[in-house]
Parts: sequence; C-alpha cells; structure tokens
Amino acid sequence: MSNPLVLLTPAESAACCPPLSAQPLTMEQAGQVAPLLKALADPVRLRLMSLVASREGGEACVCDLNDAFDLSQPTISHHLKVLHESGLLDREKRGVWVYYRARTGALASLGALIGDPSS
Repeated sequence: MSNPLVLLTPAESAACCPPLSAQPLTMEQAGQVAPLLKALADPVRLRLMSLVASREGGEACVCDLNDAFDLSQPTISHHLKVLHESGLLDREKRGVWVYYRARTGALASLGALIGDPSS
C-alpha cells in the first residue's frame, strides 16, 4: 500500500522548499529533496542528465546516448530509469526505442533550491 501523504515526486518537492540560503530546511523537506540530489550524485547520471537537457529539443533516444559511455545499454537504461523515477526526466516509448526529455521545471526548482537568492 502506498503512503497517501507522499503526493509529490522528489523533483516536485524541491519546488515547495525555500532556497537553502533563505532558511533551514525542515527534516521533512530535506527528506523529500534528498532523493533528487541522490539521483544526480552519480557521475553517469549527472552526465546523462546533461546530455539529454543540452540536446536540441531537450530530448534524446536511449540509442543516442549509448555511444557516450563505455557501459552496456542495460546499465545506461538503469541510470535513465533512476533519473525518470526521481522526476528529472520524462520518457516516451516510440516503437522499440525510449525517448527521454528533461523536465526543465524540475531543474529550475533544483536551481532555485540551491541557488543564491541575492544574485
């Protein structure tokens, strides 16, 4: 049975938190945001996020991402799944391929959370 209190993805929960430099996060807020940061803490996932987000249209097929790494396609797919489950990427199956799109709102929320409000 799922927890009825958890309604937001980690990416969405970052949007509801004040910037880190504005006021301290509550334990609950920190617990909501930590999975998002954890998803990005892996170098492969951080690079995948960058590759997808910087691509024209903010979208990439998993087939376009394989050559950027010395990793198997299932390993890359696993990392993309982690990014998707955290709310950083949307995905859509087209034929035999899966296309990933960066959720720019989630990235903006994360930027606002860790950014300096005085700049």
